[in-house]
Parts: sequence; C-alpha cells; structure tokens
Amino acid sequence: MKASVILAHPYKESFNHAVFNRVCGSLAECGVAVRSHDLYAEGFDPVLTGSELGREPSSDPLVRQYADEMMESDLLFFIHPNWWGQPPAMMKGYIDRIIRPPYAYDMPDDAPGGLPVTTMDGKYGIVYNTSNTAEERENNYFGDPLELIWKQCTFGFCGIEKFHRRMFRIVSDSTETERMQWLETVESDVVRIVSEAGKGRS
Repeated sequence: MKASVILAHPYKESFNHAVFNRVCGSLAECGVAVRSHDLYAEGFDPVLTGSELGREPSSDPLVRQYADEMMESDLLFFIHPNWWGQPPAMMKGYIDRIIRPPYAYDMPDDAPGGLPVTTMDGKYGIVYNTSNTAEERENNYFGDPLELIWKQCTFGFCGIEKFHRRMFRIVSDSTETERMQWLETVESDVVRIVSEAGKGRS
C-alpha cells in the first residue's frame, strides 16, 4: 500500500507540521510506503500555467512527480489550516496543477454533459485542518466550506468516495495536553484507515 502526504503551512513549528509528522510516522509503522511533501519547504510553484489549462502533461518535473505519486497512491492525505474558509494558496495551487487532466480525471471533447471521466476511483481521501474558529460559528455562520471543497468539489469530482476529514480547533488557545491528545487521534485515524483500505484490497 502507498500513501501520498501533502502539507501546506509556511511555519515549521506549526501544529500542521506536527500532524504531518505524526501521519507519516504512523503510516510507516503500518508498513505503508510514504511519499511526503512539504510544499513550502520544497519550493513548489502554485501558479497554474497557460499550457496546463488543457489536457497535456505539465513540463514542470515537480508537478509530474507529485502527479505520478498521487496516481500510484492508495491513500491521499492533505494537511493545511483553514484560511478564510479555504486552503492556503499553496495547497490551492497543488489542486490546480496536479488534480487535473490528464492525471486525476479526463475531460474528453465528447464527455456527456461536461462530466469528467474519473481516474481516482477506489482511492481514500483524508484531510486534516486546523482552525481558530469555534465549531458552532464555523457550521452555522460560515457553513464549513472546506468540507464541500474537499469532499465534493475535489475528491467527489475525481471519483473518490472514501473520505475522512478532521478539524482541530481552537489551536491558538490549545494546551500542550490537548495537542498531544489530538496527535493520538491522528495516529488512531491512520491505523483505522490503513486497516479499512487493506480490507478493500483483499
């Protein structure tokens, strides 16, 4: 089993980095081959180019690497903060440049009703977010747009039906004990997801 783990947070001491490290460590302990990337640390360029608007593969070797690893992976982990109800621009750039034709889906000229031909069916999409907004306000006032962005607009569009997302809040007011408990939750999630994915392959 293989996993792709993508992190988007500019501050190396962030709780996002702690989640990223725990996910990668837990996957390795479960015997999963891990391809992990800190987009900021690797200098990923999030700007979609004009030539990437179509169905031709990107000429950027880093984009091709990320895309190849994504398509080879059974588990896709994405870790980022909630900024204005959206992923950071760096993560949005990953979505724009990698989760596109000819990799994550295809959009042939004769596609009925403009619906994509999906290529990521059977994969498992997992998202970890951090927030400084209370859950009640997030759900009742903002409507939790990240849930729709990932579950339906991104994963669902590409054929991914197996989905898990968890939001940690309020990070700015959290104690060390709370953060340690959150990381234990991440580890438990990973063990469960690997087990579920393994049963699906048997």
